[in-house]
Amino acid sequence: MKKFVNSVDTMLAESLDGFAAAHADIVALGPERKFVRRRSPAADKVALISGGGSGHEPLHAGFVGAGMLDAACPGQIFTSPTPDQVVEAAAAVGGTAGVLFVVKNYAGDCMNFEMAAELFEGKAATVITNDDVAVEKSTHSAGRRGVAGTLVVEKIVGAAAEKGMDLESCAQLGIEVNARTGSIGVALTSCTVPAAGTPTFALAADEMEMGVGIHGEPGRKRIKLASAEAIADQMVGAILADRGHPASGDVLLLVNGFGGTPAIELYLMYNSARRILEKRGLTVARSLVGSYVTSLDMAGCSITMTQLDGTLTALWDDHVHTAALRW
Repeated sequence: MKKFVNSVDTMLAESLDGFAAAHADIVALGPERKFVRRRSPAADKVALISGGGSGHEPLHAGFVGAGMLDAACPGQIFTSPTPDQVVEAAAAVGGTAGVLFVVKNYAGDCMNFEMAAELFEGKAATVITNDDVAVEKSTHSAGRRGVAGTLVVEKIVGAAAEKGMDLESCAQLGIEVNARTGSIGVALTSCTVPAAGTPTFALAADEMEMGVGIHGEPGRKRIKLASAEAIADQMVGAILADRGHPASGDVLLLVNGFGGTPAIELYLMYNSARRILEKRGLTVARSLVGSYVTSLDMAGCSITMTQLDGTLTALWDDHVHTAALRW
């Protein structure tokens, strides 16, 4: 295993220190590095808080800032943050408008955020993301997993909160965006958790894992490597089948890298996915390509599609200023 590391035990702390220093105009670290918060919290709006295991960067800390999250709670690598992290983050950034927790559908995340919501003394609501169409349940979740569609929920709801939308409406909006979103991933290699030092799973040179989870969980099936066009066709087909095969309308297309795939390949996959969607009668009205919800050093990507309307498109287009997204 070759990684830039001083000590596995201090890897997260050192990375958070570097992140906060590099983006000191946008974020600040909470006490004992329990959370990352906006440098200048807005106390008069609904505060969005998310979090999860580290190793998926820039999710979630990279999306803290104007127009998205107010705080993010990083757990150890692939390990949920603890309830006290979430409670302290909510107390630090929450105001009279309340706090909305955006939680990926993994057992540890759901349990710890639920406990935090019970302990938090202010107004709070929760949105669970479960956009992964690959499998109904996995080793980490009861029901479908929350993956790259979480970014879409955080961006659209973050924009609405910035505009002054109330807590109940923000929660309902998050539920709607999640329901309009489907994702599926494919792995060409495993990731390697630093503490383990060896790959999580093994793939032969001519194999890929279709429907892989962002922690390396098994997917739908292990199949032979195919052309990018054929891979994109399988992935888009799975999302459209889950969405009831919409015959028209505007969509957001997100092609997300898992950490070990170069941009040239991600844009190639985007081009294939876009052409497949447009052949099916859908219009790719908004796009995002890059490594945003990663799995350490895994080679592979995910495709996410969100069905848009005028309101969601306008919120997606709204101002955002975070370490990972700025427009």
